[in-house]
Amino acid sequence: MAIEPLHFGAPGQTVLVTGATGFVGHQLVAALLADGQRVIAMSRDTARAARQLGNGVRCVMTIAELPPAEKVDIIVNLAGARILGPRWTKKRQAALRASRVALTNRLVDWIAQAQHKPRLLLSASAIGYYGVQPQDAAVPLAEESPPQPIFMSQLCQEWEAAAQRAARFGVQVATTRFGLVLGHGGALPAMLMPVKLGVGGPMGGGRQKLSWIHVEDLLRAQAWLAQRGERESVQGAWNFTAPQCVTQREFAGTAARLLRRPAMLPTPAWPVRLLLGEQADLLLEGQCVVPARLQREGFAFRYPALEGALRSLL
Repeated sequence: MAIEPLHFGAPGQTVLVTGATGFVGHQLVAALLADGQRVIAMSRDTARAARQLGNGVRCVMTIAELPPAEKVDIIVNLAGARILGPRWTKKRQAALRASRVALTNRLVDWIAQAQHKPRLLLSASAIGYYGVQPQDAAVPLAEESPPQPIFMSQLCQEWEAAAQRAARFGVQVATTRFGLVLGHGGALPAMLMPVKLGVGGPMGGGRQKLSWIHVEDLLRAQAWLAQRGERESVQGAWNFTAPQCVTQREFAGTAARLLRRPAMLPTPAWPVRLLLGEQADLLLEGQCVVPARLQREGFAFRYPALEGALRSLL
């Protein structure tokens, strides 16, 4: 997949990226370097980060390694432990909060002491902010839609509130609510494996909505916000999803058609709930989340529809 050159504003800026070795982070770092930006990567494993990201990147383990006199122009906060996985026990919930909320609070505490304030904080969030949506809901969820009193929504609310503290110090804060990111990595390979084996099909009833974004459009939207933030406000929430929501059944059918495989074996809901507990709602209930603000402000998606997005990756 050839990604077009991206521009994050004036060249020579210093960009701090947390979660720099992740699926999105390492592609973002490559795009920043290609655009002539200086990159500081924050990673728990700096030796691995240096090997993966190359000699042109300065790697630090914690924000405390940067002195208050360090000049950082943009912070892109992507760090966070994987949501899907072990059950959301109290211990697991605490680990998810620490990897998102506590880390973001440390970033903002550093900003408070910094002699040169960043101009922009692009802080990742997730469409889990909106909770779950009834499968027959007629109105999609946009940035002004309310959150819900469930763990995933509360986690995103706390994460965004931690980031928004930076606004007190004159920093623009854009919280970017990611849908399912499609690319060579992340969740897509695991989602496609049953289809490739000929046993893919709808999960649960298959009517639940899936909100997604091609990784190239995600990177393009980050660059677009960074450029736009040089001349006008990008403060607040932005949904990073494609304009087209699909049902889980449509996703499985499209993938199967492109891979020339059958997609007739449904996965019943009960084993998913048994295995994942509350987080099964992320897979079985779904949401139709639209990028209302990006579209209103004129961002043009390269992959607005699922078939084109999957075709580019398959």
